[in-house]
Amino acid sequence: MSSIPPLPHPELDQDEVDESLPPAPSGGRGVRLGRLLGALLVPIATLLVIGWTFEWLRVTDAPRTVVVAVALAIGVLGIFVLFWGMDLVVDQMNERWKIRFRPWVFIGPAILLLSVFLVYPTVYTVMISFQDARSVEWVGLENYRYLLTDGGMLRGIRNTTIWVLVVPSFAVAVGLLVAVLADRLHRAEAFVKSMIFLPMAVSFVGASVVWSLIYDFRSFGNQTGLLNGIWTALGNDPIAWLSFDPWNNLFLMVIMIWMQTGFAMVILSAAIKAVPEDVLEAARIDGANEFQIFFKVIIPTVMTSIVVVATTITINVLKIFDIVYVTTGGQAGTEVIPERMVQWFFTRNHFGRGAAVAVIMFVVVIPVMLVNVRRFRAEEAIR
Repeated sequence: MSSIPPLPHPELDQDEVDESLPPAPSGGRGVRLGRLLGALLVPIATLLVIGWTFEWLRVTDAPRTVVVAVALAIGVLGIFVLFWGMDLVVDQMNERWKIRFRPWVFIGPAILLLSVFLVYPTVYTVMISFQDARSVEWVGLENYRYLLTDGGMLRGIRNTTIWVLVVPSFAVAVGLLVAVLADRLHRAEAFVKSMIFLPMAVSFVGASVVWSLIYDFRSFGNQTGLLNGIWTALGNDPIAWLSFDPWNNLFLMVIMIWMQTGFAMVILSAAIKAVPEDVLEAARIDGANEFQIFFKVIIPTVMTSIVVVATTITINVLKIFDIVYVTTGGQAGTEVIPERMVQWFFTRNHFGRGAAVAVIMFVVVIPVMLVNVRRFRAEEAIR
């Protein structure tokens, strides 16, 4: 009769339990290793197929419908098979290694993509900023010295600073005002909010074209621009609004405010609706009027949302290019930092100075992001 191994003592730890069990068959590790190697073939073969498909898509002269169908198939099915294959590889490991490797199966590709498309371009852009126009020779800080003394760049820094101060302030203020007033409506609330939010559905280029027609100026004949039509109807001479320095910068900011007010209204309206009703009733019982409730109760309660909205709009403002490029092309004193970057990169073909402008813009964005991160951490600490 075969002997039965004794059961492990309940007070023994896991290592002692493993030592008390009979040894695994000599072929067990070999079988597990074979399964692991077999499972590795799935993601490896999938990567080879994806790579071959990308190469085929690059050189093929097949009909566009076939190219689109193949790209969609490999982009959806190929990535699914790749993740399934990597998950299959992890399944062949023991429990301890499964716990360690399974999270990397899913976040690893995202980290790789971030590294390829964010970290590498950032480092490479910084390197180019220290090189000459064709990225051949190193010139040190020469590009930065030139830009910080160039009139167009200095105007761009000045105008961008004004944009950052004006646009988020007005967009948040108007959005908050509309959110508070619209919440007091009953039947027309959805309609009013929809009309205010509607510009968010328009691209920056589309909005710039629309407002260019509003600001249109003609030196002779009838004025087709809405603003000049009203202005001349009042008995005044027409004005070239987009060339009216320095007020033309304000006219361009109006376009951005018009577009971002809807975003601010939606976020702040949701935050206002989340303010407890009993807090508002308690303030009214204590004798506070509506203005006091608004400034001393509602605004402090939704301050986190206000900061988030203002930070988001500020980042969008720091990237603004479309409005300036479509309306004025950066002429008449309307330069901004992103417009200067595009001008140096693609118009003047000076990669070193264009990269230096990109680095300057990146450095300007960092404090805004730090403020946002600190605000989020403070809120998490309170919770």
